[in-house]
Amino acid sequence: MSIISNSLNKIKPSPTIAVSQKARELKAAGKDVIGLGAGEPDFDTPNNVKNAAVRAIRAGETKYTAVDGTPALKKAIVKKFKKENNLKYSIDQVTVGAGGKQVLYNTFMATLNKGDEVIIPAPFWVSYPDMVLLAGGKPKIVKCDEKDGFKITAENLRKAITKKTKWLILNSPSNPTGAGYTKNEIKKLSKVLIKHKKIHILSDDIYEHVKYDNFKFYTIAQISKLKNRTLTMNGVSKSYAMTGWRIGYAAGPENIIKAIRKIQSQSTSNPSSISQAAAVEALNGTQKFIKKRANSFKVRRNFVVNSLNSIKGISCLKPNGAFYVFPNCKKLLGNKTKLKTDTDFVKKLLEKSNVAVVQGSAFGLDGYFRISYATSMQKLKIAMSRIKSFCESLN
Repeated sequence: MSIISNSLNKIKPSPTIAVSQKARELKAAGKDVIGLGAGEPDFDTPNNVKNAAVRAIRAGETKYTAVDGTPALKKAIVKKFKKENNLKYSIDQVTVGAGGKQVLYNTFMATLNKGDEVIIPAPFWVSYPDMVLLAGGKPKIVKCDEKDGFKITAENLRKAITKKTKWLILNSPSNPTGAGYTKNEIKKLSKVLIKHKKIHILSDDIYEHVKYDNFKFYTIAQISKLKNRTLTMNGVSKSYAMTGWRIGYAAGPENIIKAIRKIQSQSTSNPSSISQAAAVEALNGTQKFIKKRANSFKVRRNFVVNSLNSIKGISCLKPNGAFYVFPNCKKLLGNKTKLKTDTDFVKKLLEKSNVAVVQGSAFGLDGYFRISYATSMQKLKIAMSRIKSFCESLN
């Protein structure tokens, strides 16, 4: 009899973390590897946020806090939702976890029964299906066409709903494509969801502030009659370059928040007290740098998209937000190149050109790969040159 749980066999390690780890190992071995796999801003945490953490340490704020967040942080979150999203919540409708990932995991553990279905539009963030499986649920993957901007349509949503559907996950702007849902697109999805009163919506808004051009961000709870069935998740990791601080949060129906609190009370208990103090300053302090940093990402996005579209056999949509692109490499797969899958493509790219990217199949859509451009222009220029040379060698 194996000591390892049977439920663990249902899932696999995170592919994005695996790629980043492989890149680190190759670098340690002396290889000149450029890692474009990590979804992490290369900017530093703002000084006012770091200073708030130092003040908290010196003030002795190093003890346990309430399981799912300090009152000060919950108040800052309530204020943020009201100011930025026109959503009114009480602090009893807010939960804080050790990263957005924990909030999502807690949500599924607290709400899913065996066989409950969760609709997940693909391409998806790699952890969604595995979290659902661990919680005993069933991922219902809906593949979204490139011609639709990699976004689920109202018609496809309607077809995916069954009597067992419990959740729909919406991620906008998206990881891995950067696609953002417009107000009109969200309204169309809402019309379908309003008719199915047992379905809840998990809105993953972690890239809310990383958006470009004239794209206007909306979250589904603010423009529909579905607020009482929506859990809106966000965090400080991407917008404030605080990935290592591990603070995510969500607001929604009080019964779900209570259930999440119960799960967290038997796992990590409270997130780091110091990180929470820093997050208060992040949300309440100056926001001026956010747009400036988004503009820097925009310059990189434009360069990467233009570079990729100049490569024979590669095509790439220009995303609305986040810091990823999801180029199509299907024309470079087949007997001619001896690369049968996108996994073969990214493995050979790493082996021959020392550029680490993630295969599209890891995100639920074959024939693509994901690039994170959250790194310096210097590295991006070298990486694009290497990718071009590699692809030309296949033609």
